[in-house]
Amino acid sequence: MNDYEYPLNMTGGHTRTQLLALMHQRLDDARFDHCVRVEQTSRELAAQYGVDVDQAGLAGLLHDYAKQVAPADFERVIKVQGLGTELLQYNRGVWHGMVGVWFLQAETGVSDPAVLQAIRRHTTGDPEMTKLDMVVFLADFIEPARELDVEKKARHVAKKSLTAACLVELQSTLSFLVSKGARIHPLTLATYNALVARKTK
Repeated sequence: MNDYEYPLNMTGGHTRTQLLALMHQRLDDARFDHCVRVEQTSRELAAQYGVDVDQAGLAGLLHDYAKQVAPADFERVIKVQGLGTELLQYNRGVWHGMVGVWFLQAETGVSDPAVLQAIRRHTTGDPEMTKLDMVVFLADFIEPARELDVEKKARHVAKKSLTAACLVELQSTLSFLVSKGARIHPLTLATYNALVARKTK
């Protein structure tokens, strides 16, 4: 287990050990281990691309905090918090980022705006993604246990370009959703178009 610590003003006053204990209450072992790998990958990408390493690591660690929240609980929060009825058309694949930050804040007190934004955006992307957002978005896709050819390709591309690697991920995600006849969140399409424009500038 890594021995680094995060500033308490970023963590709601919790040590990393305390955050890990809270995560264990929410996640099964496989998902928990994935989060720890994403934390490390986020830190590595952040160091490479000049992003705050602690913000990236914390967002990577907590990105799937709400991944296994019951769908009914997500639906209740969407309705009670007035997050928009259009969100109800999606599922936990979208909700655990966009709505999951509500559970994270309520249960841990983590309030760093940049960390929360990166977590919120990691499921759909956002056309205004910051480098921190992109680091966490990509780290989730290329952490060491990811072994699909497209994940390996993104890992390789990430050595030279954060934007290009995120585009590899988005192309894969869009192709998968289309092949399944699944609904695509408009932010994901907008993110793809925005990153294509960035890459060509």
